Amino acid sequence: MKRFFILGVFFSCLPVFSGYGQLSLESCQKKAIENYPQIKQYGLIEQMREYNLSNANKGYLPQLSFSAQATYQSDVTEIPIQLPNLNIKELNKDQYKIAVELNQVIWDGGAIRSQKNNLQASSDVENKKLDVEMYELNDRVNQLYFGILLIDEQLKQNILLQQELERNYRQIESYMINGIANQSDLDAVKVEQINARQRNTELQTGQDAYLRMLGAMIGENISDSKTLEKPTATLLSSNEIKRPELQLFKAQHTLLESQKKILSASNMPKLGLFIQGAYGNPGLDMLKNEFTPYYIAGVRLSWNFGTLYTKKNEKKIIDTNIRNNQIGQETFLFNTRLQMLQENSEIKKIKELMKEDDQIISLRDNIKKAAEIKVKNGTLSVTELLREINAADQARQSKYLHEIQYLMAIYNLKNTTNN
Repeated sequence: MKRFFILGVFFSCLPVFSGYGQLSLESCQKKAIENYPQIKQYGLIEQMREYNLSNANKGYLPQLSFSAQATYQSDVTEIPIQLPNLNIKELNKDQYKIAVELNQVIWDGGAIRSQKNNLQASSDVENKKLDVEMYELNDRVNQLYFGILLIDEQLKQNILLQQELERNYRQIESYMINGIANQSDLDAVKVEQINARQRNTELQTGQDAYLRMLGAMIGENISDSKTLEKPTATLLSSNEIKRPELQLFKAQHTLLESQKKILSASNMPKLGLFIQGAYGNPGLDMLKNEFTPYYIAGVRLSWNFGTLYTKKNEKKIIDTNIRNNQIGQETFLFNTRLQMLQENSEIKKIKELMKEDDQIISLRDNIKKAAEIKVKNGTLSVTELLREINAADQARQSKYLHEIQYLMAIYNLKNTTNN
């Protein structure tokens, strides 16, 4: 309703567009999306997803680590007995170790799988957010497209008005010869002619600006408004809401659920194989007081119970976010349905107004013709005739404004529902 009012005030009123162009509203919307710089983010999001999934898959590969340490301890192991003919040296209190360890995951409690699902869900959310941003371009294209149609038809009506004023100017000149009119009457018509030419300049400037803006959005040069086709006034067959925002809410819900699975996986035990090669003093033989190479291989089971302390609260946080997401979706649907009611009411109102437009035009034309006869007979002033001419012109403009508004209302409703 607000958009209709603003356009109505800004553009006044106009006649119907009988277009024969090569650009439809739908094609302009598509071209605007294809030309929008942000569309390149789809490819970047896909690349990031592939990189992250590739990194996550590497968690199944053997993991190699290196460590080195040097220590000094206050006491060392001693044998409390002495054996004849055997001298056991005391171990050094400074000890050294260099080790390389290879670990292979056997079972990680589903941590890597949960991480991959979470990465996929995050990528989907980013894609859906971008879908919402790109969809908003449709409304911007609609406003420019219908604005051009409005201005174009107002220019046509302005030309007709100028032609009629010129005819009346010549008529008043003939009246002056017969003494029916005077110079002030001719001046009054001249003022209206100047006003009409000024209005034409304003409209032409506005149309050029709108054409440049629409051309910039779709990436093409639009030099003539006649290249734009007039949309058809087809009412919606369904009121189902198919907006991309709903897919975004769904993707956000999936992401939050994947976070819960990551939380569960982090509390599961981990099982893996390992092999460690080392060089140190002492080696595995604690009584051998020298640098020795050695290796250890085996199976390792680990279970971190520290995460259990926070698991309950973290799960509550995720559940709260899920509920917030549900409330956001419910609020969006509520507001969208209210907007649909408003737009349906607007369509109904304009349709009712259009029923009597032709009758008003016919009556205004009759009044104008009668006024012309009265001026010719000297029973009506030229000023009053000009008032009737403007009233007849305004009646036509109102009709054409209603027709464009009707189209706009239908396409605004289509944009609101994505049908």
